[in-house]
Amino acid sequence: MKKIPTLLALAFTCSLAVQAAELVKKWETPATLFTPESVLFSANDKVLYVSNIGAGTDPWAKDGNGSIAKVGLDGKVIAAEWVKGLDAPKGLGLRAGKLYVADLSRVVVIDVAKGAIEKTIEIEGAKGLNDITVDAAGVVYVSEFKAGKVYAISGGKPVLFLAGLKTPNGLLAHGKVLYVLDSGGLSVTGAGPSKALTKIVDGLEGGTDGIEHIKGDEFIVSCWGGVVYHVNVATKQQQVLLDTRAAKVHSADIGYDAAKRMVYVPTFFTNTVVAYEVK
Repeated sequence: MKKIPTLLALAFTCSLAVQAAELVKKWETPATLFTPESVLFSANDKVLYVSNIGAGTDPWAKDGNGSIAKVGLDGKVIAAEWVKGLDAPKGLGLRAGKLYVADLSRVVVIDVAKGAIEKTIEIEGAKGLNDITVDAAGVVYVSEFKAGKVYAISGGKPVLFLAGLKTPNGLLAHGKVLYVLDSGGLSVTGAGPSKALTKIVDGLEGGTDGIEHIKGDEFIVSCWGGVVYHVNVATKQQQVLLDTRAAKVHSADIGYDAAKRMVYVPTFFTNTVVAYEVK
């Protein structure tokens, strides 16, 4: 008789384990952006910053066609090219009024109040800088997609932080660790002196791109080809929340508003940003 409650409890626990989120579409911008690759939500500015690689250009071309857009939280495009003069901008990071942009071989620093480029930080030998994150201490981490590296920038000086990766892209400094997306896997390392890298999730769609924290052990991970996952790093569970591959709509480097539980997905060649509420 004692086995019945035990089995019921086990079934209930399993049902909770498989429960995850779902995405509900709220709005989509007009298709007036220029190959949007990354979205960054700013609670202070109440705006979305979006990196534009440039219309009809090679995503890795040093051509001066890149820009940063500003999009309202209602989906209206405030400025399609708020800051110009970049090449192929991708990942974005924000701290103390400075917007950090990964732009091929350099990190471009934009003064948000002035809406202008303040300076650039060149990374010697880099050709494919991709994503950016900033930790609580102000250290900027940037992935080098083509060379399989991650750099750390402190005091304006870049140093090699990780090497020997395949095609690292999405980065997220969360708590005291750094999460790294690399070729369908998610790894974690100390965002400080410790560089030990441990893979914690594998088997995601190739082209892993953006990562955002929801709560606890739960994250949302986007893959460039058009797949967005809910991932629990403790249980290793992963659930597809969005799959737009059949429609040939990409899902690049996502942004996230934790207060409103809104995920912002840049669609790359479709030239829009789509907002989804996490339910």
